[in-house]
Amino acid sequence: MSDFPHHFGFSAPALTTLNLSVHYGNRPALEDISIEVRAGEVVGLLGPNGAGKSTLLKVIAGMVPASHGGCLFHGRPIRGAEAGITYVPQRSSAVWTFPISVLDAVLLGLARTTPRFRGFAASERQQAVAALRHVEMERYAQVQIGALSGGQQQRVFLARALLACGSVLLLDEPFTGVDVPTQELFISLFDDLKAKGTSIIYATHDLEQARRSSDTVTLINRRLIASGPPDVVFRSASLQEAFGGNVIVINRANDTEPALTGSGQVTR
Repeated sequence: MSDFPHHFGFSAPALTTLNLSVHYGNRPALEDISIEVRAGEVVGLLGPNGAGKSTLLKVIAGMVPASHGGCLFHGRPIRGAEAGITYVPQRSSAVWTFPISVLDAVLLGLARTTPRFRGFAASERQQAVAALRHVEMERYAQVQIGALSGGQQQRVFLARALLACGSVLLLDEPFTGVDVPTQELFISLFDDLKAKGTSIIYATHDLEQARRSSDTVTLINRRLIASGPPDVVFRSASLQEAFGGNVIVINRANDTEPALTGSGQVTR
């Protein structure tokens, strides 16, 4: 970490990874990843299964140590959990049978800053209800979390993130298994958070969703393949390098830009 360059002035990015590598034993999960994320930027992180998307988010969140290189948060090395970085895991990783209400699940977003010896204050509960209102889940506040649908559970995850949200929000596969209204709600919330200067990095397999909701798309497959505006990055060479045979490319002579046909597919 001591080799990191110093960043000064207003042009410094909110988040930087520098030559970031992660190895599990002899197996490389990430190799030499260097990216920058500005304040108020939405980054779609794309790649096939096993590409290292979740690992990258966990390193940024301070949950997994880097083998080489590392991360900067507003110019400071990340050495563990940061109060200004909020991480939302994949919905499948949660224990939904735990006997807890929707409201209490959202309040867990404040657990890091709330002393264990006291309960949550009335004002904190009001903040949690307000977060549920943002994701249109207020009327489910007293429902047991396991009784919800997949899309509703994902909304609760996002409400908890909104309650704890700092200047960087990390989302692992937020659009997976949710219905179209929930996807549209998430995109609208992204826009609201962007306007407040929050940086969002989310992992996804859905190319069309990334095109619609990202300022920048970053393609990885253990190493960085491409990063930039969606219409620049979504070219056959970069996509096929990232996804291999899982990408279908069809040339359309009259089209001026690629038209995505679904997850892992692009039509040109």
